[in-house]
Amino acid sequence: MINSRGNIFSSLPPVTKNLVIINVLIWFAAFLFKNVGTFLVKFGALHYWEASDFNAVQLFTYMFLHLDFSHVFFNMFSLFIFGHVLERVWGSKRFLFYYISTGIGAAIVHEIYWIFTINDGLSLVDSVTQQISLTGADALSYARAHGMDLTSYYNNNLALGASGAVFGVLLAFGMMFPNVPMYIMFIPIPIKAKYMVIGYGALELLLGFGGLQQGVAHFAHLGGMLFGLIILLVWKKKGILGGGKYY
Repeated sequence: MINSRGNIFSSLPPVTKNLVIINVLIWFAAFLFKNVGTFLVKFGALHYWEASDFNAVQLFTYMFLHLDFSHVFFNMFSLFIFGHVLERVWGSKRFLFYYISTGIGAAIVHEIYWIFTINDGLSLVDSVTQQISLTGADALSYARAHGMDLTSYYNNNLALGASGAVFGVLLAFGMMFPNVPMYIMFIPIPIKAKYMVIGYGALELLLGFGGLQQGVAHFAHLGGMLFGLIILLVWKKKGILGGGKYY
């Protein structure tokens, strides 16, 4: 029950509320001050592990950066809707652990995805006039053999956003409250949470392996769900998962 003098946001548990505040404030600062945004992306966004701009802290910091208003809005709206329920069931410390772990897990999976794909379609121009187009390991080998610098190419491949952690949160909600009816935009009938989660996972697999919807880190989303699943199964085995009923 919300106090009549309060509001929905003030009633949020602390971790969910502060995660939303921090993400929005960082996006707003980057939006207002372009130099701040450039600095945050360079040092905080997730880069390919071989890039000169990469550092291990980015596995954590990338999830607090967002591309534009719609990006931060939909991520934080999802966190607001599902996160506060999980935090009330688990407690703040365990929810924060889960959120950060799935976000880092998403980054690790995306790095693995990059290892196999980042050199695909790489175009290299030699020091004279000839332009070559090679793919995969051949392009990388050619570049190294000819002393070509791939720094700019690697540094321009980056990922940012809380989506990986949010997909982990979505998975947890679906597993703990599988029969809660959910409404999806443009679908007039309710769908049980467990089916919605399965549908999202299947869609991400299709888009990821199909190479569709370029510019979206589908495997980071799947990575968040994968690490979330591992954590939830461990907690279930220990008998500390909780949930299972409509809140």
